[in-house]
Amino acid sequence: MIRRLTARSRLALLYTGLVLAAGFLLTALTYLLLFHSLRLHIDEAMSKLLTQAAPALLVVTALAGLTGWVVAGRILRPIRTISGTANRLSAENLSERIPVRQPADELATLAATINGMLDRIQHGIAERDRVLNSQRLFVANAAHELRTPLTTMRTAVDVTLDGEPDRAELVAMAGDIATAVETSQRTLDGLLVLARSQAGPPRRTPVDLAEVGAATVADAADLAANGAVTLQADLRPAPANGEPVLLERMAGNLLENALRYNHAGGHVTVTSGIANGRSFLRVVNTGPPVTPEEERWLFEPFVRGAANGTRGAGLGLSIVRAVVTAHDGEISSTARPTGGMDIAVHLPQALEATPVHGRAADPGSAGPCAALR
Repeated sequence: MIRRLTARSRLALLYTGLVLAAGFLLTALTYLLLFHSLRLHIDEAMSKLLTQAAPALLVVTALAGLTGWVVAGRILRPIRTISGTANRLSAENLSERIPVRQPADELATLAATINGMLDRIQHGIAERDRVLNSQRLFVANAAHELRTPLTTMRTAVDVTLDGEPDRAELVAMAGDIATAVETSQRTLDGLLVLARSQAGPPRRTPVDLAEVGAATVADAADLAANGAVTLQADLRPAPANGEPVLLERMAGNLLENALRYNHAGGHVTVTSGIANGRSFLRVVNTGPPVTPEEERWLFEPFVRGAANGTRGAGLGLSIVRAVVTAHDGEISSTARPTGGMDIAVHLPQALEATPVHGRAADPGSAGPCAALR
């Protein structure tokens, strides 16, 4: 029966019982004192005491019960507030919080703890919704990107085989199919790297971003020469921790993007070093002007700019962002007033770094170096 009572009722009964016990104890002590003090008219005095004490004890007990009920209600009011707030909350409404009042007692601590839990739940739900929306958009874009080359191949086959094609037509069809297959392969490779980087690097080893930049600059020399773009490097030590393959892909995508979205006679500058206690790799390029709207969507998957007719998978900078995020880093981008972009990645600085895949940086890459034009 006691377990079915509310907390307020149990507290009121507890207070009443304590007052009743104290009243009995006080009556007993008074009885003993009077017994020793009044030996002559002992029977009359004791009878009168009991007759007057019993009603007084009942009145005091009733007042104690009423007072206990009121006091218990005031004590439990914050708990009722917590319960009411919790009942109003739902997955669609997590913005309400429990008021934390003074003094900072156990109930205030409970309210603060629940508010902290609600903050974490709200953040988790918001992050879940963001990831789900991003995944839905990503899947839709990926399906579209992979459907396009497949449609190209199907069209090339249907058009060419609709009749009696000669050798030239078959060679042209094979070229169209090869181009579409290459596009699909680039897209799939980009998707795999993006998924891998979003899952976080499985291992982290000391890596110098200067060596990563030097290797990337060397690999991009032909692309710079073909586009008549001057490639310069000023690479200073920038030790970090991460997965070398992902960091190489990050630097390669940054530089490839800077070269493709450029113009003849333009230039690209790659620098590295330490700033504000973090290692950085920075790529600055000339090129067509980038509007604020384009800059905002620059790191989203399957977003392309006007790169002199050059088509890619549109995953380059989204992979850069995913790799940087997986390495607990930050990325900053600024559209240059004269055209082109200024993009820098910042990673936590490491005390030491080792060459990437055993490739030492070219000593000549420490200063400016121009590629063939």
